[in-house]
Amino acid sequence: MLYLLLAIFSSALVSITMRLSEGKISGNASMLAVNYLMCLLLAGMHTGFDALLPTSGKMTLTVVFSFINGLLYLLGFVLLQLNVKRNGVVLSATFMKLGLLVPMAVSICFFGESPTLLQAVGFLLAVAAIILVNTRTNEDYGSFGFGLILLLLAGGGGDAMAKVFEELGDPAHSEQFLLYTFVFALLLCLLLVLWRKERPGVAELGYGLLVGIPNYYSARFLLLSLDKVEAVIVYPTYSVATIALVSLAGVCFFKEKLSRRQRLAIAVILLALVVLNI
Repeated sequence: MLYLLLAIFSSALVSITMRLSEGKISGNASMLAVNYLMCLLLAGMHTGFDALLPTSGKMTLTVVFSFINGLLYLLGFVLLQLNVKRNGVVLSATFMKLGLLVPMAVSICFFGESPTLLQAVGFLLAVAAIILVNTRTNEDYGSFGFGLILLLLAGGGGDAMAKVFEELGDPAHSEQFLLYTFVFALLLCLLLVLWRKERPGVAELGYGLLVGIPNYYSARFLLLSLDKVEAVIVYPTYSVATIALVSLAGVCFFKEKLSRRQRLAIAVILLALVVLNI
């Protein structure tokens, strides 16, 4: 359970740090590249340089899963930045963590897991909350509803890859899985930097390093918690606790004001996550 608590705290710090960087950086892709470089350095430190290229086990699957995971990580971060700017840190973090529906769907459709009645109720509540947020009124004008859906899918896809690797990959390669994930994420992000012709400055370097530390440890502690606790407990708890922490920070420190519809949607999402966790 300690690993799960550390994963929650680290995940919340990622969203909060990205919110702090708003208006202080001009190169979002550059900041992400520095973030992935820090993640890569931390992953290499934990993996050990003598184990970077293991010769045994399902090495090809590890590389393939890592590439997909790295692509989803990058998409998730780009969408998180866009949504934090358009929808605020509270709604953005809420929908990113609501992505737990994706690994649940993967587990049910591909790994033969059957949801309980309460999990089915929680799923329906979550879908209702998504519809609620995307039904715009004048007070919600300017919200980027479709971006929230994309964020949910990208964030959930990254979480689902941890489940896929746990089921189909080699457990002995868990450290390499994270390491290669950040290698591919960094390479893809560097292509984005070159395409945008960005040059990282002091702010991009500083915030990139600050984001990278909790970003790596949220992924690492999530994988470790999946080894100790059942996935049906890990994913909902990880999501609801992160949402609670980020929501508290958004309201108390960033003075974000939510419309009644948005507050109702978040309340429904939190209820859905609690029901999923029973």
